[in-house]
Parts: sequence; C-alpha cells; structure tokens
Amino acid sequence: MRLAVAVWPPAEVVATLSALQRPSVPGVHWSSPPQWMVKVRPLGHVDPAVIDPLRDVLERELGGAPAPSCVLGPATRRLGGQWLGARVAGLDELAAVVFEVTEDLVPVTHPQPFHADVVLARGRVPARLAGMPVSARWTARELALVADRSSPHGPRFEDLLTIPLTATGPISMPGR
Repeated sequence: MRLAVAVWPPAEVVATLSALQRPSVPGVHWSSPPQWMVKVRPLGHVDPAVIDPLRDVLERELGGAPAPSCVLGPATRRLGGQWLGARVAGLDELAAVVFEVTEDLVPVTHPQPFHADVVLARGRVPARLAGMPVSARWTARELALVADRSSPHGPRFEDLLTIPLTATGPISMPGR
C-alpha cells in the first residue's frame, strides 16, 4: 500500500488554489482538490504489516505536538520538470520529527532535502506555468497518515489516522 504522512490544507486554502488559472496544455494533467495534500514524509509502498506500528509511533511521538504555521507561496514553481507545485513553508521541524520516528519502520531509501509543496499538475510541465502568484497562511491542526488508493478511474486518498496538533512552542525531538 502506498502511504504518506501529510497535512491537508483547509477549505480557504483549497479555494485559493482552485482560483489559479489552469490552462489546457498538452501533456499536463492538473490535479484536483482531493489531491492537494502537503506531504511531510512520502513513505512509498509500505508492507501492510507495518501500518499498525506506524500508527502507534506517530500517535505516541506526535499526538498533541505544536500546530505549525504554514505559508503557501509566493508563486508556483516547477519541480523537476514533471510537476508544478506551490511551496509550503513552516513544516520543516514537523517533518524532521516525522522522518526520525518513522525511519526504523520505513527506511529512507533516497535521501534528499525536504521540501513541502502542494502538487498542482503533473506531466510535461512547461517553464511558463511557473511563477503564478499564490499565497495563503494557515495553522496545520492535524497530521494524517494517508493511503493512496488511486486507480486509473481517478484519485482516491484515505486517512488511516489523524493526529491532532494542539500544543504551542517548539517540537521536541524523541528521546530528548
């Protein structure tokens, strides 16, 4: 099963993203609001036997953690030429903790710098689509363990777990 740990933007941010121009461009597939999650850690294909331990560690280590302030924008950007996204700042500390507490269960196989984005389009994304102004702010009140159950018939995501983020102050790293 394909999983990710993610933050879902609230309705007002979804409305902001929905207002962006979505020109018809050959080879570009625009994503829809149900796909607009901000992945804090993509987990990839995960053995179903690992799901319950993942739930347990995420709840234990992150339940009640500080609710981060998220900043969308300031503009769309190309991600590797295959995606169009909008950067989301403010999730670095949360992502660091998520990576640390899940690494024993789902090893990091392709280490790379963390960048949070909402993916708006996939395919052969031309450079001219980057730079559309977009901005919003919100407080992430929940973290979700999300299963991707998409098929050729369309996208479908299911929250296997939602964790309230409620405290204020810095996120403490496990064991510290």
